[in-house]
Amino acid sequence: MIKFITIDEDSRVPKYQQIVDSIIFNISNGNLKIDQKIPSINILSEEFYMSRDTVEKAYNILKERKVISSIKGKGYYITRTKLISKVNILFLFNKLSSYKMATFNAFVNRIGANSHTDLHIYHCDESLFLNLIDKYKGAYDYYVITPHFKTDNLKHISFTDDVAKAIKSIPKEKLVIMDNIKLGMDGEIIEVYQDFENDIYNALTEGLPKIIKYQKLILVYPENAIYPYPRRILQGFKKFCVENALTFEILNHVYPDMVLKKGDLFITIEESDLVNLVKQIRDDEFVLGKEIGIISYNDTPLKELLGITVISTDFKVMGETAARMILNGEKGKTKVPFNLIDRNSI
Repeated sequence: MIKFITIDEDSRVPKYQQIVDSIIFNISNGNLKIDQKIPSINILSEEFYMSRDTVEKAYNILKERKVISSIKGKGYYITRTKLISKVNILFLFNKLSSYKMATFNAFVNRIGANSHTDLHIYHCDESLFLNLIDKYKGAYDYYVITPHFKTDNLKHISFTDDVAKAIKSIPKEKLVIMDNIKLGMDGEIIEVYQDFENDIYNALTEGLPKIIKYQKLILVYPENAIYPYPRRILQGFKKFCVENALTFEILNHVYPDMVLKKGDLFITIEESDLVNLVKQIRDDEFVLGKEIGIISYNDTPLKELLGITVISTDFKVMGETAARMILNGEKGKTKVPFNLIDRNSI
């Protein structure tokens, strides 16, 4: 086993990465087999005059990638070989939702069988995100990141100084920024994004012939959500209303027993607000799409089932585009289509 590990003292590649690369290479060419025992951390560190920390870091990376496993009291063993020759991808989502999963599933289907994609959720939390980046640095061929974070008072922020530093530490050829590109990365990377302010503005403009029949537009924009939304959505909505001289109001959420009036058009973002609003409209016996209108942000199967008009990014296209750019070796910025899908609620 030792003879299969090559360490070049003059190489600029870190020694822990040389260990990882040596083991993976020898699994891929058949020198190492499933269930074969590999040297302990102590043996490898003594053989190559390396610190235990260096070997342990290499083994931890291999364990995270499920290439090896450890059995207490017995040592380390090769556990899987089917991922070795594949492209390994780490997907870092800020939250788990039906539309995020539509993006992920489209990405996995398009990237194909010659890759392996791991999904982790960091819940818009800076500390959790930084820990994940540090933990998996150097372990993957591509890092797909949707950068959305929250401040201490639950406001949306695209990045912090520490987040920017961590992302920029990833080699550009391995980096895929998805959904939000406010980080302003320089150089040739993959960026597949929404333009939050102009997307909502343009989609509402498309629906203006139907929207102008309503007397008041009400945007339900959650100010202190657990997963906060970009304020550029708010800015695009205000711009649309002002330019078209439309009366508007912004609410934090749909209140119980809210006062509803004929001629109101609601734009909801969170699904819970949509459900509460539809229930109140039905309870108050208003006719949806005639007396009161609803447009919801981000399409989901539930909204399609309920016949709710939506303004939404094409999340399937987002995932497929990122995968295609990886497969074709493309770089650059690609904006995802954002459309008004007119159903029965306006």
